[in-house]
Amino acid sequence: MAEPLLVGPIPVPAEGSVLPDTYDFERGEARTAVLARMQRAMAKTVAELWPKRAADIVVKTPQEAVTLASIVEKETGKPSERRMVAGLYSNRVKQGMLLQADPTIIYPITKGKPLGRRIRQSEIQAVNGYNTYTTVGLPQGPITNPGRASIEAVLHPAPSGALYMVADGKGGHVFANTLAEHNANVAKWFAIRRARGEM
Repeated sequence: MAEPLLVGPIPVPAEGSVLPDTYDFERGEARTAVLARMQRAMAKTVAELWPKRAADIVVKTPQEAVTLASIVEKETGKPSERRMVAGLYSNRVKQGMLLQADPTIIYPITKGKPLGRRIRQSEIQAVNGYNTYTTVGLPQGPITNPGRASIEAVLHPAPSGALYMVADGKGGHVFANTLAEHNANVAKWFAIRRARGEM
């Protein structure tokens, strides 16, 4: 809607229906035509990747794959971590654990925009179709439009025993198989934040 070279109104598309990519368009082209192209690209990508999925993955439908991929997309901006993050959440689903993905708390509040503040305790405890701190399993739908790499990561997650992750202070995460390891990693992250004056 912000692109002045396009014309006509469009409704907000369903979350997870648009493939993030670079698209060409003609000056004066209808926004509906461009959006349709972006949605066809997502449908084509999922249709191409789904049959090539690994045999033992936790997602049972293409829609579940897009939903889990949307969490991976929000949880890490580091391409090298995507398969590991997908593996961690896959492990949690297999064990019936809460996913506890912070972006799923934020989505019902901002519809994908940055929260701009720390998450409140009341928001962590909120019960809705998205908050994976209060509901076991995947959220009711995607929380963003995941890119191809995040979808591929969910369909081919890293083989790992990781169940926990915390920021490493360098734009990535440290992964842990046990709660004891995770608590040690969290202590290191808090020390980094204290050194930066963030706590």
